[in-house]
Parts: sequence; C-alpha cells; structure tokens
Amino acid sequence: MLLPSVIIVVIYCYIPMIGGLMAFENYKSGKGFLGFFTSPWVGLEQYRFLFGLDSTKQILFNTVYISFLKMVLGVLVPVIVSILLNEIRISWYKRTLQTFVYLPNFMSWVVLAGIMVDILSPSDGIVNRLIFSVTGQTVPFLMSPKVFPYTLVVSDVWQRFGFQTVVYIAAITGIDPALYEAAKMDGAGHFKQMLYITLPGMMAMIVLMSLLSLGNLLNAGFEQVFNLLNPAVQSTGEIIDTYVYKLGIIDARYSLATAVGLFKSVVSVVLISFAYWLAYKIADYRIF
Repeated sequence: MLLPSVIIVVIYCYIPMIGGLMAFENYKSGKGFLGFFTSPWVGLEQYRFLFGLDSTKQILFNTVYISFLKMVLGVLVPVIVSILLNEIRISWYKRTLQTFVYLPNFMSWVVLAGIMVDILSPSDGIVNRLIFSVTGQTVPFLMSPKVFPYTLVVSDVWQRFGFQTVVYIAAITGIDPALYEAAKMDGAGHFKQMLYITLPGMMAMIVLMSLLSLGNLLNAGFEQVFNLLNPAVQSTGEIIDTYVYKLGIIDARYSLATAVGLFKSVVSVVLISFAYWLAYKIADYRIF
C-alpha cells in the first residue's frame, strides 16, 4: 500500500537532490543530465560571489523581516479571534463568522492578488476611498517601498488566520467546562475566565504552533510576493524565493540559483530541527 507513495517521493523529492551539485559547479545546461557530473567543479565560488553582492544582504533582511512579522501576527490574530468567537453564544451567528474567516484560506494568491490590486488602488480602491474621506490623502500600498512589506504581512495574515483560528478553537473546546462553572461560582466574569482559564488552556497549543513556525523563517511566501511584487517596491519586497526564480528561470544562472536554494534549505532544516527540539522540551510534542 505504501509503495506508490514511496515511489512518488523518491522520484520527485530524492532524485532531484542530484541537482544540488550545481551549487558547487559551473553548470553547463547544454549537457543535460550529464552536466551534473561533467561540469567544472568550482567549490564554494558561487557562495563567495553570492554573499559578496549587496543585493543578497538586503534580500536576506527582507525575507527574515517579513517572515518574522508574519509569524508573530500569525499567532496573535488567530488567538484573539478564536477567543472572541468562543464568547459568541448564538450558534448560527458563530458558525457563519467561522465560515467567513476561513474562506480566504481556499483562495489562491493569483486570485487574491487581483483583489488586492483592486481594493488598494490609489485612484478608485475602496480602502483608499475610505482613507481619503478621513485624511484627505491616499496610501500607495503596493507602490511604496516603506508600506509594501506591511501590506504583504497584513494580507497574508488575513488569508491564513482562518485555518489557525480553527486549530485554537479546537484547543478551547478541550478545556474542561467544570473550570468555567467553578469560576462563575467564585464570581469571575467573562474577562477573568478568559484570562485565567481560556488562555492557560490554549497555552500548550500556542507554544507548539509558535515553535513549529520557526522552520518557515526563510519562507516569506513566494506566491504572494511573486504576484504583488513590482519594480517600485523591489528594494523592500524581494525575497529569497523570488530571487531564486529570477536567477534560475529568467537569467538561466542555474548554479547561482541552486546555491541560493541550497543555502535556504540548509538553514530551514536547522531551524526546523531546533523548533521540534524546543517543541519536545517545552510542549512535549513528538513526531516519532
């Protein structure tokens, strides 16, 4: 039963690892598959060239900065929303809100990017119309280098927080109702019940989700950035994944693109291993 899945994993995950050799070669694409083994070996020359570029340092900063903000808000927003949803006592209204906050999770960034361009347009976007009616000015969300990273963060949280909210609501439902009944008997209101029962009951899941997100520190969201990035905001919006795409697909600099991708993969493996170790130590979470 496992054999078909194992074969697929080997073909699409392990065999392509041979391409990692390009990071240490001056790969000749004209030789095809044989080029992996016959191209001139240059060792760490690709990495010396890569880290000698000023653009590389800026791209690394952009990636880590955007990812970190996404990680922080990606925990805070779902926790707050799940607690607020838990306080709703009208069941049909609660289910309706849960459905609405979860819907963006099913939409691809190809569609969402078009929606973002329309609603954030400085000329006729609904968001800027509201801002102009209050301040008399518009905000170039997708054209300002200073504003663009925060636009990426907020829109990413809006798209994904519904799924995380479901996870935290499930954690809340696992809290013993007797604790709330005892708190009511002691005169605790909704706020104190939330502070001393709901939040501590969710803490294990909050810690676990936060630690596991560490492995995505260098994943700032390729699809989102690729669909929203433009030359005006490239200085603050370019991330590692879009940089690899431009080097490898557009410029055909396969060896350099592979070097960047391999560097990202190694760092991600270290971060994921560290995150799972922390998850085991702090939240007693195990994969195996």
